[in-house]
Amino acid sequence: MTVPSMLKRTPVLLLAFCGLAGCDDAPPPESDDPVLPAGAEARSLLGETFFPPPLPANLDSTRTEDLEVATSELAVDPDDPERWIWVGRREAYLGRYRAAIATFTDGLERFPDDARFLRHRGHRWITIREFDRAVEDLSTGTEWVRGQPDEIEPDGLPNPLGIPLSTLQFNLWYHLGLAHYLRGDWEAARPAWESCLDVSTNPDLQVATRYWLYLTLRRLGEDDEAQALLENLPTSEEIIENEAYHRLLLHFRGDLSEEEVTGGEEPGSLTGTTMAYGIGIGYVLEGREDEAMAVFQRILEAPDQWPAFGYVAAEAEVARTL
Repeated sequence: MTVPSMLKRTPVLLLAFCGLAGCDDAPPPESDDPVLPAGAEARSLLGETFFPPPLPANLDSTRTEDLEVATSELAVDPDDPERWIWVGRREAYLGRYRAAIATFTDGLERFPDDARFLRHRGHRWITIREFDRAVEDLSTGTEWVRGQPDEIEPDGLPNPLGIPLSTLQFNLWYHLGLAHYLRGDWEAARPAWESCLDVSTNPDLQVATRYWLYLTLRRLGEDDEAQALLENLPTSEEIIENEAYHRLLLHFRGDLSEEEVTGGEEPGSLTGTTMAYGIGIGYVLEGREDEAMAVFQRILEAPDQWPAFGYVAAEAEVARTL
């Protein structure tokens, strides 16, 4: 697909290119899903409509400027796949997930052997609850990178130390495992998480992967294997950004109480949502279904967090009971 075809779907891109070419006014954004109302990004597994999450004014301004810069750089050199990827990522950071998917799709058509587009598009299929499409993209991506050296993925939203931690292969397997998990296909999720563990090369990646693999094994009834994942955990001093997953693993091991895990943080934040889902799924594994559903409902009462994995997972848990 050509650059102009992408512009029809992404007003910021159109404005940037128009600055070079002298176009008329940009059209309003359009959804490629006729079922969704204008401006909506997704429909939940429970039938609710989601719009881009609100951002503080200063953060919205910064991210908009970042997207404008990325778009201008793409206009200068549309033959650089990195520039397409950054436009898509910057769109997603603004909650424009469908525009991001369109950008990654256009990039993939121009660079059909670049697994990075499948990795990022697969992630955003998960965000808008298109799990089957996510599995297709991410499964293909893992095949494309098989036997190749892994590569560090630069951070778009850096951690406090500014140290990129994840890699292309980690992210392909991680999001593939998550897509299967969210579909409730524990059998398919297990090998994806195990492959992800093989490429989890630092403590942060280790705890994130162990967390989801632990839950998957427990749901498969493999309690002994799940328990083994809780041995020899990294120390808290080794964790840079995945503290919530680390605390939850310590909780599953019996080292931390619920209060020590959450510190009183509620589901209205990303961290609070992550930890609340972990507490709730712990109840599920203990057979405390009513308590689990109460936690999941609290998560869903903070819809600004709808793109968070913990929110999507809570939504999936509730949907499976209907």
